Amino acid sequence: MYNDYRSYPCPYWDNKPKRHPNYYKDPIQLKDYGPCPFVTNIEEAAKQNNYFRIALWTGKYLQLTLMSINVGDDIGLEMHPDLDQFIRIEQGQGIIRMGNTMDNLSFQTRVYDDYVIFIPAGTWHNLINTGNLPIKLYSIYAPPEHPHGTIHRTKEEAEIHENRY
Repeated sequence: MYNDYRSYPCPYWDNKPKRHPNYYKDPIQLKDYGPCPFVTNIEEAAKQNNYFRIALWTGKYLQLTLMSINVGDDIGLEMHPDLDQFIRIEQGQGIIRMGNTMDNLSFQTRVYDDYVIFIPAGTWHNLINTGNLPIKLYSIYAPPEHPHGTIHRTKEEAEIHENRY
């Protein structure tokens, strides 16, 4: 009789990942790898990033950017009418504010390392760094928000670029 609950040895369970001795010390080259297949340690890439914003992967329907928000600074109040956004904080702490209008940010909560933030399309939002370290995060846009290869070294550079379009 066939036993559906019978366990069987899995040959992959004993295969621990083999990593280069300097796996976590080798810097990740930060550039836009999309739309090609790409695999990386996203936590290390986010923590390594010192740009305000850099696109790490841009595809047809999705984009991942890395951001570094300086102490006391913020992303800047913004709203994306036609895309949803996901943010994961890898380092730092802050306050996220969201609302239906730029004058009514009725949702507010503190965020820390390992928190995720889901921002529905059409929602005004801002993330403010309230800690003593830069916030290191990655953000996923669906569909993409920034042109392929975007690099904004500073918040001021990002604001100039965004006002051009």
